[in-house]
Amino acid sequence: MSQSETCHRQLFHGVAYYPELWPEADVTRDIEEMRRLGISVVRMGEFAWSKMEPDEGHLSFDFFLRVMDRLHSAGIRVVFCTPTATPPVWLTAGHPERCFVNHDGVVMSHGARQHVSYDDPTVRAACLRIVHALAAAVGRHPALHAWQIDNEFKCHVAEDFNPASERAWHAWLLRRYGTIEALNEAWGTDIWSERYQRFQQVPVPRATPFLHNPSLSTAYRLFSRESIADFMDAQSAVIRNHSSAPITHNLNPGFSVDLERMCRNLDFASYDDYPSADQWARWVFLADLFRPARPGRAFWLMETSVSHNGWLSNNGEVAHPRGFLEAEAVLNYALGAEAVCYWLWRQPRTGCELPHSALFSAWFRPSIGHSAVQGVERARQRLQPLFSGARPAPAEIAVTWSDRARAMLQTEALGAGRGHVVDYTATVSAWHRLLLDGGWHREFRFEQASLDGLRLLITPAMPAVSDSFLQRVEAWVRAGGTWICGPLTGTRTLEHTVPTDAALGGVEKLAGVETVYALPLQGTGTEAEAFGLRAPLAGWCAALRPDSADTSVRGRLVTPLTAEPLAWLTERPVGRGFVVVVAAEPVGEDGRALLQALIAHYAARAGVGERWQVSPGTVVCPWIAAGGRRRWVVVNMDGRGGSFLPPSAAAGDAGSGAVLQVEPYAFQVLDEPARPDSLQAGAPDGPGFTGLA
Repeated sequence: MSQSETCHRQLFHGVAYYPELWPEADVTRDIEEMRRLGISVVRMGEFAWSKMEPDEGHLSFDFFLRVMDRLHSAGIRVVFCTPTATPPVWLTAGHPERCFVNHDGVVMSHGARQHVSYDDPTVRAACLRIVHALAAAVGRHPALHAWQIDNEFKCHVAEDFNPASERAWHAWLLRRYGTIEALNEAWGTDIWSERYQRFQQVPVPRATPFLHNPSLSTAYRLFSRESIADFMDAQSAVIRNHSSAPITHNLNPGFSVDLERMCRNLDFASYDDYPSADQWARWVFLADLFRPARPGRAFWLMETSVSHNGWLSNNGEVAHPRGFLEAEAVLNYALGAEAVCYWLWRQPRTGCELPHSALFSAWFRPSIGHSAVQGVERARQRLQPLFSGARPAPAEIAVTWSDRARAMLQTEALGAGRGHVVDYTATVSAWHRLLLDGGWHREFRFEQASLDGLRLLITPAMPAVSDSFLQRVEAWVRAGGTWICGPLTGTRTLEHTVPTDAALGGVEKLAGVETVYALPLQGTGTEAEAFGLRAPLAGWCAALRPDSADTSVRGRLVTPLTAEPLAWLTERPVGRGFVVVVAAEPVGEDGRALLQALIAHYAARAGVGERWQVSPGTVVCPWIAAGGRRRWVVVNMDGRGGSFLPPSAAAGDAGSGAVLQVEPYAFQVLDEPARPDSLQAGAPDGPGFTGLA
C-alpha cells in the first residue's frame, strides 16, 4: 500500500495493562472502567515471563487467555507483547555468562530488565521458545489486534560485551569483509601497529589506555544494532508461523538501535516518549520521523504519561498543566497516529517506578490524569469521523535521518568543544524545528528511503555519504529537486576514515566545489554572511571555493584565519535542480535567522507549495479528505493560544474567511472551501495549492 492510499478507519485509545500484578478479581472492575473512559485497546504481557513460565519448561497462558476473553467480550482489543525484556531468574541464576556485560566489563544481574545477553545462544533459544509457545497459545485469539516484540530495546543499555557478543562480532566481520586483509585495508590498521592477523584478534572496543580506532568503534556500534534487529526479526518470524496479526516494536531515537533497520521488517512503527509541556516540539519531531517510516501504515504512540513520569531516583518530574494531555493526544492523531496509549492503567504498588503517574492510584481511585483522559476521548470522538477516508497530506520537504551518522558522531563528535555540542539527534532536530517554526509541512526520510514526492531535501550531519545515496540524490536533483547538504556531510568514509580523494568525498564533485581547508571554528571569530545577514559560525568547517564554472558562492566566510575569499555556502545547478552545500554551522539567534532565510530561499526556488502563517507554539496538521480537499487540524501546544491564516485566505480566495484563532491547548478543524468539480477531481490545483495529488 502506498502512502497516498493510507486512510484512517479507527483511532484507538489505549493503555498498558498489567493484570498479573493484581488479584484476578480486579479484571472485571478494570474493564468496566476502561469502557467508561473509551479505552479501546490494551497492551499487556511484556514483563510477565515469570507468570507464563515460573519454572523452566512449565508453561501456562491460561491466566492471560481468561483476561483476553473478558476484554474481547467488552470490545477491547489487545496488543500482546513478547516477554523477553524481563527473563526470569531461573535463566540466569548461577549463569553470569548469560548476562549483559557493559563497556567497563561489569556483568549485569537479575532484578530489573534488559539484563541478559541476547547474543548468548542459551538465552536466545529460551527467548524464542517462550515466543513460540505464546504465539501458539494466543496468536489466533479474537481479541488479539497486534504484537509488540519485547519492550524498548536498548533503552537502558548500549553495546553488549558478553563473550557471546564477541564471537558474534568476529562472525559479523568475516561476513562483512571476507578476509582479514580487506579489514586491515579498510580500517588502516598499520597505524599504532593495530594490524590483525585473523578476525579472532579484532577486539571489542572495551576500555583502552587512550582511544580505539574509530573504524572499529563505529563498526561495533553498527554490529550491535544489527544484532538486536536480527533478534527482533527472529521473534517476528516465530510469531508469523502462528498469527497473522501485525507486528510492531516501541522505538525511540534515544535508544541504541538502528531505527531504519528495525522498521524494515515491522508491519507498523510505534514509539514511546514522555516529554513535559515545555518539550512539546518533541511530539512533532517524533511523528514526522515515524509517519513515513512504514509508508502506507499509520504509526502508534505506544507509551506516554497521563501526567508525569518518574522512578526511584527521579520523582520530581513536572506534571502536565491542565489541557496539555488533550492537546498532546490530538497532535499525535492529527500528525498521523492511529493510536494514543498511556503508561499505565494503575499505579504500581511495587517496583522501581512507584512515583509514575497512572489513570488510577494503587488504591484504585481516579488519579491526576483521569479527567484528562476523559478529555482525550471526547477529542478522539470528534476527530474520528474527520479522519475516516482521509489521509495525512504528503510533505514536500524532508530532513534525512541516518542511523549510520548517529553511530559515527557517537564515536567522533566532529567539531565539538569550547561549549559547542555535537549530537546527531539534536542537530537534525534543530533543522526540523526551523521547518516547523517557519510554517513548512515537513517530515524525515530514512537514509535508504525513496525521495518520491519531495522538492527539498536537507541532509545535515551525515559524515559518510554512500555511493548509492549520492546516486539517488543526484538523479532526484536532476529531475528538479533541491538538496541542501551539510554541515559535516561527506567528511568521512563509510569505514569512518578520512576521504583521500576530496575532503567531502563524492559530494565535492557533484557540488562543483573544493575544500581548501577543514578545521573547527569555535573561538576563531569566524562569521558567515549570506542573504544580507551575518552570524557566528561554530563546529567543523570545510572552507570552500568553486571548482566548476557553474558553481556560485551564496555565503562567504568572514574570518581572520586567511585572506583568501572562501565560502561556507555554495550552490550549483544540476539538471533541473540544485545542489547546495552548507559547510559550517551558523549558531545563536543570528545563526537561526540566517538558516531560516536559507530555507525560505531554497524552498521557494524548489516550488514548495504550502507554507502556513501560524503563530509560534501552534502546529498545523494538513490532511487530504474525500475529493482531494484540504483539511487542517490546528493545535495550540504552548498553552498561550495561537492563530492560523489558511492558505486559501492568504491566496485571496473569495469567501475564505479571516484568521483562525485557537484557544490555549485547544484545537480547531478547518476545511478548504468547496471549489468547482473541475478542480476537486484528482489534484486540487487552484490558487494557493500545488502538488496535492
